[in-house]
Amino acid sequence: MDVKTLKLGVIGGGAMAENILRGVLASGLISASQITVSDIQSRRLKYLKEAFKVSTSLDNHEIVSGADVILLAVKPQNMKVLLSEINPVTDEKKLLLSIAAGVKSGAISQGLSGKGRIIRIMPNIAAKVLESASALCLGPSATGDDLTIAKKIFEAVGKTVVIDEELMDAVTGLSGSGPAYFFLIIEAMADAGVKAGLTRSTAQKLAAQTCFGAAKLVLDAGETPAKLKDLVTSPGGTTIAGIHVLEKGSARGIIMDAVEAAVNRSKELGK
Repeated sequence: MDVKTLKLGVIGGGAMAENILRGVLASGLISASQITVSDIQSRRLKYLKEAFKVSTSLDNHEIVSGADVILLAVKPQNMKVLLSEINPVTDEKKLLLSIAAGVKSGAISQGLSGKGRIIRIMPNIAAKVLESASALCLGPSATGDDLTIAKKIFEAVGKTVVIDEELMDAVTGLSGSGPAYFFLIIEAMADAGVKAGLTRSTAQKLAAQTCFGAAKLVLDAGETPAKLKDLVTSPGGTTIAGIHVLEKGSARGIIMDAVEAAVNRSKELGK
C-alpha cells in the first residue's frame, strides 16, 4: 500500500486527531483530498473542514467503507461501542491505527470479530508542535508493511519507536505522562529565576529553552546524558553545587518513582 495514494479515515476529531492531521498535511505525506474525518459534533467537523480542507462525515460506516487506513481517535471508554458500530463494514483489507490509551489491540480485534489489521500507538501531547514521542506496537494480523505506513504517519508529528505491546504501560508512564513532569520542572526553574530577580517572561523562556536544548543534545550529540552532564560540570563550579542539592534531595529517585507510579496506574486502568 502506497501512503501517497491511500485513503485515510479518522474517527474522532479531537485535539490529538487534529495534531496528526496538521502533521501529515504539513509533511506532504497525505493530501487533504485523501482524508475524511468523523466526529459526533458537527461544529467540530465544520472547524476541521475549514482548517484543513478535508472531507467530513457524521457516518462512521462511510468513513470505514471508504478508507484503506482508519485512525481510531476516540476516548477509550467509547471504543467498545465504536467497534460494535463499525464491525459490519470492517474486513481484512482495513488497517486500523488506535491511539486509545489503555485499550489493548486484542480487545480491538475481539470487538471487530477478528477482522482488520491492527496497530496500537501511544503518542503524546507534543504532537501539537510536531515533536511527539510515539510508541507503536504490532497487533493482530498487522504486517511489517502496515508498520511502515503507521511509522510514516506518526513520524510526521515527531519521533517513533517500535515496542512489544506488553511494554505499552511503561511508555504511558514515561513519554505519555512525561511532558507533565517537564512542565513542572520548567515552572520550578522559572520560579527560581524570578526569585533571583528575572522577570517571569524571561525566566520562563530561559527555562523552557534550556530544557529543549538539553533534550536536543541528548538526541543529536550521540552522547549519554551522564557524559553531557559531565561536560557542563566543571570542578568547584556552579553546576556541581546545584547537582549536589538535587542529589541530596533524591531528585533522581523521585523522578524514577514518578514514572513508576504512572506505569502502575496505567496497568490498573487497563484491567
